Order: sequence, then C-alpha cells, then structure tokens
Amino acid sequence: MSSIKSVDPLLKVENLTTRFDISNGFFSGISGRVHAVENISFNIDESETLSLVGESGCGKSTTGRSILRLVPITKGKIYFKDKEISNLGSVEMRNYRKNIQMIFQDPFSSLNPRMSVGNAIAEPMKVHGLHEGKELQEKVYNLLVDVGLSPKHSKRYPHEFSGGQRQRIAIARSIILNPKFMILDEPTSALDRSIQIQVIDVLKRLQDKYKLTYLFTSHDLKVIRSMCD
Repeated sequence: MSSIKSVDPLLKVENLTTRFDISNGFFSGISGRVHAVENISFNIDESETLSLVGESGCGKSTTGRSILRLVPITKGKIYFKDKEISNLGSVEMRNYRKNIQMIFQDPFSSLNPRMSVGNAIAEPMKVHGLHEGKELQEKVYNLLVDVGLSPKHSKRYPHEFSGGQRQRIAIARSIILNPKFMILDEPTSALDRSIQIQVIDVLKRLQDKYKLTYLFTSHDLKVIRSMCD
C-alpha cells in the first residue's frame, strides 16, 4: 500500500503523560499514582499506519483513550491537523470526535445487544443529526458490503454473529461518519489466526478506499508486520 504523505502530520503527540490517582477508599484520600503513559511522542502522517507495540498493561490502550480524550491527560500536547486539542470546547470536541474513531478489542461490548446491526451502524449518524431515511439505509447497506457482510444482516442482532463478524460490524459503525483517523485497540487479538487475516484485509481495503489513517495497538508482531507501515 502506498502512503499519501502530508506536509504536516495528521496527528502529533508531544510528551504525552497520563497518570491515575490511587485511593484506598472514599475518605482515605490519594495514596499513590499509576503512571499509565509516560512522556511519549510520535507523529502519524495521513494514510499511514503506525503501531504501538507492547505487552498488556504497558499503556497502549490508555494512549488511544488519551488521544480521544476519553481519559484526562496529565501533561503533554496532542495536535490534530495542527490544532491543539487540550482546551477544545464542547462543540469543537464533538467535531473532533467525528474525525477520530476507536475500535476496541471486544466488539460485543461496544454493540447494544438489543439493537439490530443496521440500527447500531446507523446510530452515530442519528446522534450527529446527519443522513436519515433511505439515504441512511443505503449507506448502512454499502458499509456492510465494504466489510464483507450482506445488507440482509442489518436486521439481525449482535448475538447472532461470530466474533469476527461482530468486529466487522464494529468497523462499519466506526467509519459511517467518514473519520480521518482511527485508533485500532488490539482489534484482532481475540480472534483466531485465520479470522485475524480476514479482518486485517478488510482494514487495509477500507484504508485505501476511504484514505484512513490508523494508530494500531497490539502485542502480536505477526499482525504488526502485516498491517503497519
């Protein structure tokens, strides 16, 4: 896959540090701090795949959550399209999160078991007040085909699918808002090797089609070699 390099990186992380306070109880106060991410820096160019590699507990997931502002940053700076995101207001943060999506290791936990697959994929569009009716339905059908499923699957529910199929559904849901950047948090680690290869192929095809940029976290070097720049 050829990378389209931008003059400036799409995402720039400078000296990112994220620490969590430890409390022994509600009235005990703070007894210590967990240094989850400590002083890391990297750039990711447009249409590039960069990987964070390490064992469980080393801070890979926390790095992704820090970039998405799902956890508070202790210090450091994050720039997206040259804009520093630490002090974004609620409206700006809403737009920022439209451009950055995250896919988790366990797709079942990110899908509402009481919501059909079609409605689950369409939900982000409805939340942001975008397409509706036939236009939205057509977009959902097209995304299901993009990830190797069928439009008829839109009427089914998450428990009716295998782990690999649920991950494809989660991927379709994450790209419906046309994000520029995606954080892939060990998206294949819970899958069998043959299914891993299929999901990686889907991610590569989507990256080429939609000009996506990936931050890919994993502890599996075979997956890293096949996926990342």
